[in-house]
Amino acid sequence: MREYPKVNRYSGVLGRLRRDKAGSTLAIMAAAMIPTIVLAGSAIDVTRMYVTKVRLQQACDAGVLAGRKFLADSNATTLDANAQTQAQKFFGNNFKPGWMGTTSVLFTPSKTADNQVSGIATATVPMTVMASFGQTQKTLSTTCEARFDVADADIMFVLDTTGSMSCTPADNSSCSGANVNYTRADGSAGFYSAEKSGSKMQATRDAVLAFYDTMVANADPSTHIRYGFVPYNAQVNVGKLLPTSSLVTQWHYQSRRAVGDVNSGSPVVVTTTGVDSVTCNAQNNTRSLPRPTNDYKFDTSNTAYTYTFNSWTAASGGTCKLNRQTVTPRWRYGQWDFDVSAYVNGASVQDPSMFTTSMNKWRGCVEERDTTATTTFNSANLPPDLDPDIPASDTTTKWRPVWPEVMWYRNQNGPTTSGTATLDPNPYSDSTTPNGISGSFDSYNDEVTCMKSASRIATMSRSDISSFVNDADFKPAGSTYHDIGMIWGLRLLSPTGMFGADTAAWPGRNSPNRHIIFMTDGFMAPTTTVYSAYGVEQLDRRVTGGSIGNQTANHNARFKAVCAAAKARNITVWMIAFGRGGGLTPEMQACASPGKAFYVDSAPQLTDKFKEIATQIAQLRLSK
Repeated sequence: MREYPKVNRYSGVLGRLRRDKAGSTLAIMAAAMIPTIVLAGSAIDVTRMYVTKVRLQQACDAGVLAGRKFLADSNATTLDANAQTQAQKFFGNNFKPGWMGTTSVLFTPSKTADNQVSGIATATVPMTVMASFGQTQKTLSTTCEARFDVADADIMFVLDTTGSMSCTPADNSSCSGANVNYTRADGSAGFYSAEKSGSKMQATRDAVLAFYDTMVANADPSTHIRYGFVPYNAQVNVGKLLPTSSLVTQWHYQSRRAVGDVNSGSPVVVTTTGVDSVTCNAQNNTRSLPRPTNDYKFDTSNTAYTYTFNSWTAASGGTCKLNRQTVTPRWRYGQWDFDVSAYVNGASVQDPSMFTTSMNKWRGCVEERDTTATTTFNSANLPPDLDPDIPASDTTTKWRPVWPEVMWYRNQNGPTTSGTATLDPNPYSDSTTPNGISGSFDSYNDEVTCMKSASRIATMSRSDISSFVNDADFKPAGSTYHDIGMIWGLRLLSPTGMFGADTAAWPGRNSPNRHIIFMTDGFMAPTTTVYSAYGVEQLDRRVTGGSIGNQTANHNARFKAVCAAAKARNITVWMIAFGRGGGLTPEMQACASPGKAFYVDSAPQLTDKFKEIATQIAQLRLSK
């Protein structure tokens, strides 16, 4: 059989084409190119839109923040012209027309029903690759809102209520206001310095209320704001805020006690009839009032009578003649211990340094804990009298009631009022002056000014605050001790101290912002003879430690240490020096938080500064 050669069916052009796979890949790639181009173009345009949207949002935010900052306080439902202009200006500075090829850029700010500023911003973005597929442009839109309000806040006012606050801001030094005597609500006697018309005290009342009004105007309806007050001079009235367990039951005072008696005038003969000779003789060397061991008793006029035998006769059933000698107390002046348990519990108690029937009642001022006499303090390890968080546990850390009626001032035979002197344990001679009162021996009762009680952090209405600053006891009197005002302001505000529950966060809220607003019209001005929260420095030496010349420096060191402790607890300290000719002292500037120290020299300036501080406490923020 004849064989024919085999014909290859895959030869020729078609065969070669079939065998050449490169041609198939090219076709596939050509077909896939179209969706790839669409995806790439979409990514480019989407990125452009994203970047544009971010910038548009930033510009919108800047615009409403500026609009809210410059918004005029009014009842108008629309933005005032200046706020509108500032909003557009800040938007325009952050988003320029034509940026990224944008067109039709529009920003519309408006005033909300609750006096905030909202805005809508739009811009049209051109497409590039996507334009080939019919999508030539895209309009972007964003919204924004700015609020100027107050976060939850606790405000502690520490206010100078010293005697110079009775003067006007124009008075370069203290004025000559007379003391005014009055009866306190608890029935005790008090006094204050008469205020001149336009006094710094009245300016303070007005400024505090203006502060409150400004805070209310800027507060969101859901915001919680609490207030507290510490009026101060050489003392603070805080005792009634403390549990009685934080107060001592016995304390020593620079006082006096009767250690004998002294004749007053010449004896007189007293005749009694119907007395037998035995009874008459028995009255020799007797006393008309009980005379217990170590405790001399006198009547309410500080007098008693001693009797010695003169004669007896049988006439008239027995006539007895005695020599009657009037005697008065011989007082020994020094540091004496007294039981104060009933006194701090609110009872009226008899003055143990007198024999009168006058009763004493505690007004609420306290002497400080044991005090460290130095100008150097370690802020991480403060002594109990400067650490606001140490609880009262023993005599050294408990407070002591101020008891002015038992305090007796004297200067004879004692240490000098300047320089260094060694304190003799018993440097004072017994007084032989009738009743023990003379130029060298006098009571502090008419010098101590325990004024308005402090107020713990609490929610207060405008009426509550007005009642506080217009109270009969909110009056000027006394000397200037900045440190005692600041330590109690901090104790009442510290979140980790004995009053920490007062300043705790509201349920479901962040911790409040805490502020101390400290206002004074004077220098630190401690004196050696004033009965202050540290006793009588001339005698007690709690702050000076024996070198009285260091008194002001030591008090200033204490003041700065307490200010540092406040700032370490994230408390903002605002310092206002009012009508004080020398302006801010270095200690005041050091006390304040950065940028928070101010000087004002008129009542309108004080009100404006309080309003400005309230405005600064309010926070400008974005809410949408």
